[in-house]
Amino acid sequence: MRLGIIGWINEEEFKRAKERKLEFIEICVNERHEAFLAGIEELKGYSQAYEMPIGSVGRWGEDKITAEGIKEEELQIEYSLIEATQKLGCDIYITGCNYVESLSYYENCTLAISYFEKLIEHGKKYGVKIATYNCRWNNFIHSDPAWTIIHGHLKDLWIKYDTSHCIYDGGDYLSEAKKWGERFAHVHIKGALIIDGKRFDDPPAGLDQTDWGSFMAVLYAKGYDGNLSIEPHSSNWHGELGQKGIDFTIKYIRNIML
Repeated sequence: MRLGIIGWINEEEFKRAKERKLEFIEICVNERHEAFLAGIEELKGYSQAYEMPIGSVGRWGEDKITAEGIKEEELQIEYSLIEATQKLGCDIYITGCNYVESLSYYENCTLAISYFEKLIEHGKKYGVKIATYNCRWNNFIHSDPAWTIIHGHLKDLWIKYDTSHCIYDGGDYLSEAKKWGERFAHVHIKGALIIDGKRFDDPPAGLDQTDWGSFMAVLYAKGYDGNLSIEPHSSNWHGELGQKGIDFTIKYIRNIML
């Protein structure tokens, strides 16, 4: 496995990742697709200068389907992002799919399958795997039954997994990893802390309630040998404290990597 961190088109972030002996930078594009596409050469330059590969590229939160069908404008944007992923020497593109309330669950799944079929076909032209994220942000393909229906049908559709989303939704992340670990293409490392039955904070991994040792054991049992991407996501750990938290997580996770 490789340990890396989420970043952006920022030389300082590449420099800091190199100093920490991390192995990749993950790029979360989201609504910044125009800036990302315009900055491909700059990003590629930082990646090469600091010998820091791009571990994955992803787009969260956008609508992919409507009651009328596939959102063509978004499809074309994602095609461009997949092509940019390949230009960066990366082979993982992450996305999701919104749920349209006016349609039935069956209709939503059918449209999502059609949408991902197109992304998978385009990805194969560029040597890029397509994965869905299990974040609940404007995305209904985050767990079963959607995985069984959609990933069960699309054998070439992968999963980006983050234990915290399952934890906050009251699920069993070890059970999900046991069932679906062979389909994981990318894994986020993010802490989760629930107090009084409610989400309190996303502290650094290792200072939270996740059983990281058991989760890593399942990943190894399932033959996972991909990216572990640190996601600093806390509303409390910022500035100097945030940097100390990242350093703590790096040391903690490395201690349970074989």
